[in-house]
Amino acid sequence: MINQRTIFEIHRLAHEGLSVRRIATTLGINRQSVQKYLSDPTVKRLHFSRSSKLDPFKDEIERLLEIDPKVSAVVMGQRLEAQGFDGGITILRDYLRGRRGAQQAKQPVIRFESAPGVQCQTDWGHFGSLTYGPTARKLYCLAVIECHSRLLYLEFTHSQRQDTLHRCFLNAFHFFQGTPKELVHDNMLTAVIERQGPLIRFNESFLEFLRPFHIKPVACNVAAPQEKGKVEKGAIHYIRHNFWPLRSFRDLGDVQAQANEWRDQIANVRVHSTTGQRPHERFDPKAMRPLPDFLPDCRDQAPAKVHTDFSIHFDGNTYTVPPWLIGKTVTVKADHHQVTCYFKDKVVATHLRTWQRKQRVELTQHREAAQKHHRRHWYSKEVAAFISLGEIAKRYLEHLAATNEPLQKSVKKLLALKDDYGDQALLDAMQRATLHQAYGAHYIENILYQEMTPQRQHAPVRLKQAHLNHIRLEEPSLEVYDALILKRNKS
Repeated sequence: MINQRTIFEIHRLAHEGLSVRRIATTLGINRQSVQKYLSDPTVKRLHFSRSSKLDPFKDEIERLLEIDPKVSAVVMGQRLEAQGFDGGITILRDYLRGRRGAQQAKQPVIRFESAPGVQCQTDWGHFGSLTYGPTARKLYCLAVIECHSRLLYLEFTHSQRQDTLHRCFLNAFHFFQGTPKELVHDNMLTAVIERQGPLIRFNESFLEFLRPFHIKPVACNVAAPQEKGKVEKGAIHYIRHNFWPLRSFRDLGDVQAQANEWRDQIANVRVHSTTGQRPHERFDPKAMRPLPDFLPDCRDQAPAKVHTDFSIHFDGNTYTVPPWLIGKTVTVKADHHQVTCYFKDKVVATHLRTWQRKQRVELTQHREAAQKHHRRHWYSKEVAAFISLGEIAKRYLEHLAATNEPLQKSVKKLLALKDDYGDQALLDAMQRATLHQAYGAHYIENILYQEMTPQRQHAPVRLKQAHLNHIRLEEPSLEVYDALILKRNKS
């Protein structure tokens, strides 16, 4: 191939007046070449197209790039391997680099290493949102990395509130089987409420959470993400470009399940590019300090008033509680999965948490109790007092209502017989009358008169205020108290 030096000589000799034939003879090239480079001195390089192992997969690469234009070559290679690609990562990186253009120059940073169990770094990452029906919930990921081994823990949430942060840290400490001496973080409000240069005022709730673990918080300087570069690049960036691309999720539980699988099968078992070791093999759980015996309750917590529809409002939804709590204030505690209501430190209701908004989460037993209370509210005082005698009285009253007997007069007569003969005698008489399908107060009176004498022969005490003489109190049901005691014993 003719190089630039030969082209230069062609033009120099032509400038001296030599003919094309003479130039060709002098330089040892043909006349056509001399004529061509005199007309256009640009060197024309021949390009040969060679087949590549990527050729059968370029359509799939384009499809995946449409889904996520920033997907890394590593993740792209994982998807292509499942379809039969057996090439190296280099040709894939070169191809993607050519599709995207040159990358920006990297800024230099100062690296440092810490001993096992000394330091963990943590950071939040925002990952768009998840849709639950018409509701969209923002999605965040808290990443915690043990600096010596690069062992990674990640947890997805729908909030960055104080209790949520503490709950994620507690789950991370369980994963690491202990706690580090230092926890490096940025200046998020849940950790730092004010900062003036090196002067830092930490969030008191954050310090209260860290105190039993004896962890020292270390806040990075403002706009200095390189001070926690292990979690910035080795966790959040890694999660965003290796775990997140080309995935779909149903709900928060599905996101976390896929994240846990990726963490245990890819992130913590790969050979780390910096340490040259696998994080799960390099990690030393004995270097971590043990967890304290008593761990804090890190669930989201809020007081809530019970409304007349026997429900409380929490996080955009309503959850039911037993109707007897109407008007009272309960304490609501919730994690990612459950919402639990407490009254005076006792559990009164437990629900599965819903992430949609404007939803009513109701338990069947709460509605049945409310319906029972509603029916009793519309009873007359005499009927309510009579039904409180138990199931026998309730069934007899239902049969009595189907006859032509005057209901109100019959109930008053039966209550008077109860006063004269006692509760048990009245119930036994109603059972005998039911066997013979004898429904009426006069049947009960006749049975009692034949079986026994009244318990007292004197007239009841009459009060001066006439309306007080008609008060009837319901009989307390011991079954309710038995059920309450059994429930307390189980809890």
